[in-house]
Amino acid sequence: MPYLGELASILTAFCWSANSVCFTVAGRRVGSSTVNVVRLWIALAAMLALHLVTAGTLFPHAEGWRLTVLGVSGLIGFALGDAVLFEAFVLLGPRLTMLIMTLWPIFAAVLAWAFLGQTLSPLRILAMAATLGGIALVVGDHSSAADGQPRKLILGILLALGGALGQAIGFLLSKFGLADNFSPISANLIRVGAGTLAISVWLLLRGHLLENFLRLKDRRAFTFITLGALSGPVLGVVLSLYAIGHAQYLGVASTLMSLSPVILLPVSVFAFKERITPLAILGTVITLAGAAALFFLA
Repeated sequence: MPYLGELASILTAFCWSANSVCFTVAGRRVGSSTVNVVRLWIALAAMLALHLVTAGTLFPHAEGWRLTVLGVSGLIGFALGDAVLFEAFVLLGPRLTMLIMTLWPIFAAVLAWAFLGQTLSPLRILAMAATLGGIALVVGDHSSAADGQPRKLILGILLALGGALGQAIGFLLSKFGLADNFSPISANLIRVGAGTLAISVWLLLRGHLLENFLRLKDRRAFTFITLGALSGPVLGVVLSLYAIGHAQYLGVASTLMSLSPVILLPVSVFAFKERITPLAILGTVITLAGAAALFFLA
C-alpha cells in the first residue's frame, strides 16, 4: 500500500513524544545516566521476547556484513548519539538542543543523496523546509540554559550537532542493513543489543554500572523508564526502521519523524504547565501544513 512508510514515520513521532515525556519524568527522579542504561536493558529484553514470538528465534540470523552495519548503527544511534545529546540538554536546555536536532532530517537527506542517489523534487524540498521551519518556531519559543555563556553555548551547539549527525548516520546505516527486506524487528534487536553492550561496558569500566541500577528502588521512576523504553527504543524504533525501509525518500521519512516537538505542545500545556504563545501556534500550523504536503505529494 502507498504511504505506509510515511504513515509509520508519523506514528514514530508519536512514540518518540511519549518516550520523551516518560524519560523526562524519570530523569528528574533518578538522573539521565540511569535512564539511559536501564531503558536499553529493558528494550533489549522486550526485543528478545518480541523476536522469539515473531521469528521463532531469540536472536536473528544475519550475514556478517549486516550484523556489522546494524551494530555500528546502534552504537552511533543509541550510545554515542544519545550520550552527546544528553550532554547538550545539560548545557543548552531543551530549546536550543531540540532546535538544532531538527537538522537531522536535512543531514539524512544529504547523506541519502550522496550515498543512495536519492534526489528530491523542488516541491518536496520546499515542504521539508516548511516543516522544519515550523518546528524551529515551536521549539525556539522558549528560554535557553546557556544564555550569556558563550563557551557553554558553543560546546552545547557542537554536541547537539553531533547528536543530529549521529541520528542521520545511524538511519543511513540502518537503510543499508535493511536491504533485501530484512525484518525491522531483527534489525532493531541488533541495534539495541550493540548500544546496550557499548553503554554497559563504558559504565562498567568507569565503575558506575551498579549504582545506576541501585537507583531503581524508585518504583515510579522504574515505571516511567519501562513505559519510555517500550514506546521509544522498542515500538518507536521498529516503526522508524519500517519507515525508512518502505518510504520512497529517506529525507521525507526523517522529516515526518521530527514532528515530536509539535505533538508535545498540548502535553507541555496540561502536564508541564507551559504557556503556548501565538508564535508557537503559527509554527504548529506551518509544520502540519508542511507535513501534509510531504505526505500527499506524488
